Amino acid sequence: MPWSSPRLYIYTHTRLKSSYSRTIGRSRITFVENQESLPTAPKMYRKKSLTRSTTKVDIVVNAGGGEGCERLHRVAIPPPKPFLDSLGANVMETFFPDDPFRQFKDKSLRQRLLLGLQYFIPILEWAPGYTLDSFKADLVAGITIASLAVPQGISYAKLANLPPVIGLYSSFVPPLVYAMLGSSRDLAVGTVAVASLLIASMLGKEVSPTQHTKEYVGLALTATFFAGVFQAFLGFLRLGFIVDFLSHATIVGFMGGAATVVCLQQLKGLLGLAHFTHNTDLVSVVSSVTTQVHSWKWESALLGCCFLFFLLLAKHLSKRKGAFFWINAMAPLTSVILATLLVYLTHAENHGIQAIGLLKKGVNPLTVGDLAFGSPHLTTAIKTGIITGIIALAEGVAVGRSFAIFKNYHIDGNKEMIAFGMMNIVGSCTSCYLTSGPFSRTAVNFNAGCRSAVSNIVMAIGVLITLLFLTPLFFHTPLVVLSSIIVTAMLGLIDYEAAIHLWKIDKFDFVVCLASYIGVVFGSVELGLIVAVTLSLLRVLISTARPRTFALGNIPNSLIYRSIDQYPNAERIPAMLILQIDSPIFFANSNYLRERISRWIHEEEDRNKSAGENSLRYVILDLSAVGSIDTSGISMLEEINRNVEKKGLKLVLSNPRSEVIKKLDKSKFIEALGQEWIYLTVGEAVAACYYALRSGKPSVIPAEHNATDSV
Repeated sequence: MPWSSPRLYIYTHTRLKSSYSRTIGRSRITFVENQESLPTAPKMYRKKSLTRSTTKVDIVVNAGGGEGCERLHRVAIPPPKPFLDSLGANVMETFFPDDPFRQFKDKSLRQRLLLGLQYFIPILEWAPGYTLDSFKADLVAGITIASLAVPQGISYAKLANLPPVIGLYSSFVPPLVYAMLGSSRDLAVGTVAVASLLIASMLGKEVSPTQHTKEYVGLALTATFFAGVFQAFLGFLRLGFIVDFLSHATIVGFMGGAATVVCLQQLKGLLGLAHFTHNTDLVSVVSSVTTQVHSWKWESALLGCCFLFFLLLAKHLSKRKGAFFWINAMAPLTSVILATLLVYLTHAENHGIQAIGLLKKGVNPLTVGDLAFGSPHLTTAIKTGIITGIIALAEGVAVGRSFAIFKNYHIDGNKEMIAFGMMNIVGSCTSCYLTSGPFSRTAVNFNAGCRSAVSNIVMAIGVLITLLFLTPLFFHTPLVVLSSIIVTAMLGLIDYEAAIHLWKIDKFDFVVCLASYIGVVFGSVELGLIVAVTLSLLRVLISTARPRTFALGNIPNSLIYRSIDQYPNAERIPAMLILQIDSPIFFANSNYLRERISRWIHEEEDRNKSAGENSLRYVILDLSAVGSIDTSGISMLEEINRNVEKKGLKLVLSNPRSEVIKKLDKSKFIEALGQEWIYLTVGEAVAACYYALRSGKPSVIPAEHNATDSV
């Protein structure tokens, strides 16, 4: 017969005067002495006969071990597993969560070799199926991003205090390497502003880029080499989760602060200043600008503002209508051409407008011998490489994943790390400095309709043509237009909307974001990064060392138990305190949990006294959210068990997970607590405790007859 509300029947061989029912919360529990007293035929309670045709099926607990009702759902202890097998499984879960070896199963040696090559060199996988239609789309996209890569490459090289031609070199070789090794179809490889700023600020403190240009360039290439080694190391050892410590809030604040600093640095070019501070903080920049008012060039400022307005207008138009993306893509190159013609025709260099000057013609020269492994500043180069490598990796992988979502495909983070690492290692040996996947260039590539990494190859060919034939045309290009291009690109990285969203959703994330921003703008780029990462790690430590515990109550007309704070209508169970621990239990939080559980008990006893309710008798710990426990956690449970027994209470456990119950068994805690005090669900634990209270028995259900609900 269908029942209108969930009820729990406890079937026992204990002699009762008669069947009786009691209400716990709003759930009905009925104790019966024999099967005939159950509301339906005994076959309903056989494991294989339970069907969903019975609405709101009741729980049946066989408290006496009779033959009519099958004992169900004992809390099982997993069989022992060899240590090496457990260690291997944990290693696989940590480093190979995507199980990359599954594709090699049941394959011949030749097939495995081919699959291995395709795994490490993705172009071998997709190139055989490449079509002419895809090439047409990639050709258009490649030409489009090449028009953006040339002015951006020159601009960002100047930002890094490197010769402008190195920016062009960096847009030729690395994209070719990435096209072979990368897994993203949309990522457009090139130099990035934040990494350029980091190189300038960190290396500029050690070596002057103007007085010791060759040494400075050597250190920049060495930093790029170590950035590539670090990135490839993370990828080969599948340690990409290290990058995950840069939270979204950290990246938003850091990128916004770095973009602000980059924009401030462009005041040198916009105002035509010959001398400028090497510091990046706001106070130093403002001081450098205000103390050189007499050196400002109004011609440079006017020209810079005009092109800045033109670039921002083009960006605005492209945002208003997606079909006009090409306007924004072509605007930087158009600005360079117009500005170059203007300076050439008016001889503006004679009126305070600084120009790029002569760019070396030809392809990338080899620079293996220029890597400064013997330099006294090698430590600084290594530190710069690691920091810039992490930032470039986080930005590139995040950008690649973002655009992959739009086209519904997956990119492999470890493959991306290897690709980034190899292109920076090769780049450092071929006159290139650090490259990644900048958002602006990738967005243009995506909007231009790219189909694969071939667009990077087309872009590289476009840059190669520029290096071979067009570099003399940039002789009269004014530096001020490069500053305008950089400012326009950086304004898009100041994501105030994301900061507002963080404030609405999570105040601590907003604090991390703001601290990162303030640290970069008022301190240094390194300081801002350190502050943000420290705050993020502090949050992780706080959440693990101070896990939440919740008091549970019964949801009316159900056998469900949920947090009383989340569900105000959940009702407390008389004489019982039900607590849920919301975290693994280990050395970092075991002392806190001992104190917190003790406080819960004291507060519950005081509440019962003040309300005139029955005194507390049972403490039920719901361990369903506790995925693991260590020896410190087990010691904490043992101490809690001893403390509650001294108070005349009884500790009851509910739904311990596999790893937890296994360790509790090995530590003899189950033997000390009693197998009969461990249940599969909170509802069953409550019912069994209530039965013990009603029958006056010292134990709930004998260990040899332990049973739980059948639903």
